[in-house]
Amino acid sequence: MALELLMGNQAIALGAIRSGVGVVTGYPGTPSTEILETVAKRNPGIYVEWSVNEKSALEVAAGAAYAGFRTMVTMKQVGLNVASDPLMSLAYLGVKGGMVIVVADDPGPISSQTEQDTRHFGIFAKLPVFDPASPEEAYLMIGDAFEYSEKYNTPVLFRPTTRVCHGYATVDLEEKRFEVQAEGFVKDPKWAIFPRLSYLNHLKIEARQPVLSEDFSSYRYNSVQGNGKKGIAAGGISYAYTCEALSSLKGECKVFRVATPHPFPEKLALEFLTGLEEVLVIEELDPVIEKELVYLCGKHHLPVKIMGKLTQHIQNAGENSVESVSKAVAEFLQISIQPAKPSEDMPALPVRPPVLCAGCPHRASFYAVKQAMKGRKAVFSGDIGCYTLGNAKPLDMVDTCLCMGAGITIAQGLHRAEPDAVNFAFIGDSTFFHTGIPGVINAVYNETDIVLIILDNSTTAMTGHQPHPGTGKTMMGNISEKIKISEVLKALGVKHISTMNPFNLKDSSAAVKEAAANKGISAVIFKSPCIAVADPAPVYSVDSDKCTGCKLCIKELGCPAIVKDNAKVRIDASLCYGCSICAQVCPFKAIGGAN
Repeated sequence: MALELLMGNQAIALGAIRSGVGVVTGYPGTPSTEILETVAKRNPGIYVEWSVNEKSALEVAAGAAYAGFRTMVTMKQVGLNVASDPLMSLAYLGVKGGMVIVVADDPGPISSQTEQDTRHFGIFAKLPVFDPASPEEAYLMIGDAFEYSEKYNTPVLFRPTTRVCHGYATVDLEEKRFEVQAEGFVKDPKWAIFPRLSYLNHLKIEARQPVLSEDFSSYRYNSVQGNGKKGIAAGGISYAYTCEALSSLKGECKVFRVATPHPFPEKLALEFLTGLEEVLVIEELDPVIEKELVYLCGKHHLPVKIMGKLTQHIQNAGENSVESVSKAVAEFLQISIQPAKPSEDMPALPVRPPVLCAGCPHRASFYAVKQAMKGRKAVFSGDIGCYTLGNAKPLDMVDTCLCMGAGITIAQGLHRAEPDAVNFAFIGDSTFFHTGIPGVINAVYNETDIVLIILDNSTTAMTGHQPHPGTGKTMMGNISEKIKISEVLKALGVKHISTMNPFNLKDSSAAVKEAAANKGISAVIFKSPCIAVADPAPVYSVDSDKCTGCKLCIKELGCPAIVKDNAKVRIDASLCYGCSICAQVCPFKAIGGAN
C-alpha cells in the first residue's frame, strides 16, 4: 500500500488500472476529462484513446468488451446523450469483459448546458448505477463496478459528480494489479441484435432486476446506521455532506446510505423504513431515491412521511453543499443553529464573468465576421466550446447555442424560416469532428444557404487542450495523419472554401463577405492556434501621446489585456499575447510598437 494525494478523477483512473482495465476510451468533457488523461499518464500497457465523440468511444469499448477485455469509457453527462443509441442496444446485448461507463454529472451546473441526472439513464436502460461519495471510495468502488459488470454480463454506469471528480483526498493505493485473461472474440449469434433476440434479452433483463436489487442490499457501500423515529437517506457526495452535518450538529437519527441507486436495494431500504415516522432524502440532482422510498411506502403500506425535493425541503436545482445540507438537517431534526456572523471587514467578492483570453484567435474571428456583416441582417448560431463566450458584449456574436454540432443545423432551420437573413454557423475544430460533419452533409444535400465559420485553434481548448483528428497526435503518443478540415469539406461537396488567418482583419472580413455572397453552403476556416499551444508574439503597447481616450479598443474587442488608465487606456503586458487586433482597430494608430 502507498498513500497518495489524488484528485477524484485520478483515483477513478488508478482504481480502473488496479482492476485490470485493458481499453479506455472517451471524449473530453469537464468534469470527467482527467480520468482518461491519468490512465494515459500512468499507463502500464493499456490502450487509451480520445475518440472522435462519445458514441464512437462507447462502441470501441464495446468491441473490446465482446472479446473479454475490461473496458472503461469516460464522458460528462451531456456526452451520454450522444452515446445513448449504442448504450440502449448494448444494455440488451450485454458484454463479456467488464465494462464501466463513467459519466460525470455536473450539478450547478458549473460547466455544462444541463443539470441532467445520469441515474435516470440507468433506470431507462435498466443498467446498474454506482454513485461514489468520495475520491477514496471511488478508487475502490470502480473495481466493484467491473466485478458486477462481469457477474451479470452487463455494462454498468459509474456516476461521480463534480465535487467527487475534482475533490482531493489521500488514497491508499494497492500495488497489485488484477490480471485479466481475455480469451478473445468468440463468434456467436448473440452479438448481433435482432428483434427476436431483443425480446428474449428484455425478458432476461427484467428477471435480473430483482436479483440485482437483492444483491445490492448487501453491497458494502449500501448501509443503514443509527436509530430513532426520524431517518435521512442520501447518496453520492450528499451522503458525505450529511455525515459532516450530523457530526457538527451532534444530531442523531437513522441514516440510509444509497451507493447503488439502480436497481434500488429494496430489502435494505425496507429495513431502514421500519419503525420510522419521517424521512428526509438528500441527493443530487433529481428525486430518484426519494421516489423509490415513496413507492416502497405505498407498496408495503408503511406510514412514513417522505420529504425531499418533491416536498420542497431540499432545493430542486443546483448542487448541495455542507451549508445547505446542515440547514436542512437542522430543520428536520429541530436543532437550532446560530447563523454565522458576517465579517464587517470582508469585501464583496468581485464579479468575474468568463471571457475569451487575451490574444484568443476566436475574438479576431468574431470581429472579422461582425465587421463584414455591418448593415446586413445576419444571425449567428454558435456551438459548444470556448467560442461560446463570443456571446458576451462587446462582441455579442452568438445568438444561439444548443449542443455539440447543432450550430450548423440550427442555422439551416433559421434559413428556412428567414431566407432573407445571412445565417452563420460557428463551430470549433474538435467539435467539427465530433458532430459537425453530418450537419454539413445535410446542408450540401438540401442546398441550404449558410456560411460555415470553422474556428480552428489546433486543439480541444475548453476541456484542457486534448488532441483531436486534426492535430496529428493520439492519446497513445503516436503521430498520425492530420485530417485536414478543408479537404473534408471539399469531399463533402462544399464548393466555396477559404482558409484565413483571423489576425489579418482586412482580408478576413473580405473573405466573409465573399462567402456570404455565394449560394449554398460556404465555409471560412479561421486557422490560428490557441494561446495555450503557441508561443506569444512580442507584446503591444499604447502611445499615450497618440491615445485620445476614445476607448474604441475596449468597446469593440473587450480584450482583458486592455485596461483603463485614467482618461486613456494601457495594455497589461502580463496578459498581452501580441495578436495585433487592437492595433488594427485603433483609428489613431496609438497602439503598436511591440516591445
